[in-house]
Amino acid sequence: MSQQLRESPGDAIQELVRRRLVPAFPEFLQCRSTAELHAHPLYRELESDIRLALDTPQTGDFRKRPASVRKSYRCVAWNIERGTQLEGQLKALIEDPYLREADVLLLTETDVGMARSGNIDIARHMAQELGMCYAFVPCYLSLVKGSGVERNVSGENTVGMHGNAILSRYPIRDVRPIHLENGIDKVAANEKRLGQQTTIAAVIDLPQQSVAAASIHLCAQSTQRHRMLQMKTVLDALPAGGPAVIGGDWNTSTYDTSHAFYAIMGFWRRVLMGVGHVIRNHYRYPENYFERDLFQLLESRDFDYRNANVLGAHTVHYDVADARAEGSLREWVPEWCFAFIHWSLREHGGRCPFKLDWLAVRGLEPSQPRVVHEKRDRTHAPLSDHDAIGVDVRF
Repeated sequence: MSQQLRESPGDAIQELVRRRLVPAFPEFLQCRSTAELHAHPLYRELESDIRLALDTPQTGDFRKRPASVRKSYRCVAWNIERGTQLEGQLKALIEDPYLREADVLLLTETDVGMARSGNIDIARHMAQELGMCYAFVPCYLSLVKGSGVERNVSGENTVGMHGNAILSRYPIRDVRPIHLENGIDKVAANEKRLGQQTTIAAVIDLPQQSVAAASIHLCAQSTQRHRMLQMKTVLDALPAGGPAVIGGDWNTSTYDTSHAFYAIMGFWRRVLMGVGHVIRNHYRYPENYFERDLFQLLESRDFDYRNANVLGAHTVHYDVADARAEGSLREWVPEWCFAFIHWSLREHGGRCPFKLDWLAVRGLEPSQPRVVHEKRDRTHAPLSDHDAIGVDVRF
């Protein structure tokens, strides 16, 4: 085990948040914008502690023995929706014939000390149970319990941290955060948070060669151009050459979701285009038109996404019967919109597929991409609102 991982400052950071920052959250909640927050005397007093908490990676190594050399390595990206279904997710990662062979997990939406996920350090707990290395970087310190139905969970946040993580059967080093510019003012939103969306980047020492890796969550409330520029920020921060694998929830919805007005106008444009046509040709293929700049950027940097994904395979369903999805959408879309959304999906079973989750590789040969649909359907409680995706890579 590497010295760096054994000396992780995660426990000290979480104690700092509990002791110094959480007591200040009620005061911060009164602020109506980030500008107002930054001018607040208490924020200025605690700013260095806030930055330390948001800038410090948390790491650990729970491997019992070194992993062996393989001809190919399986990379899986999964938005685990906070880790609210942690036990079921662990069961899937241990027992599912495909997921249990994952060598690298690129996880988005992982909580630390959030009431909605049982106040557990999700990435660390997963790594302990799976016997893997892990690295986590926070994006936000949440001043509230979450969005939508998450506001109704019992208990209070103990830490209120939310971010992204990498788990690996092989050593992880050089972990660092890549901060991305927010699409909206998080303090002015209903789900008030300190911080910004942050990619976790690291180096994974596979037996044959080291590989750069990044778990990327692009902003859900942003423009198509903003998402492309966030991806550019990530690519600019990664090594310019050499093997690399990146993946996560890139929120390629095809929509400008920076404001409810733009999203509503975009909805009616797609209704006029024909809902069935848009489902078949755009929601499942965002790379072809609405989000093409992002994917052209990847290819200009020698990243292969075409062979690393099942093109046209959805990874998310918006379902009018899903109270969680509707609750989150109601945070920023007016109530009167839902009658039109339900009407537009009347011939599609009330469901609309999107391809939001992606993998891309550079300097590696991808094969057998997969979308694991069976962990999220109507036959049992879904393990996440996103499907896991995977690809095998070899040198």
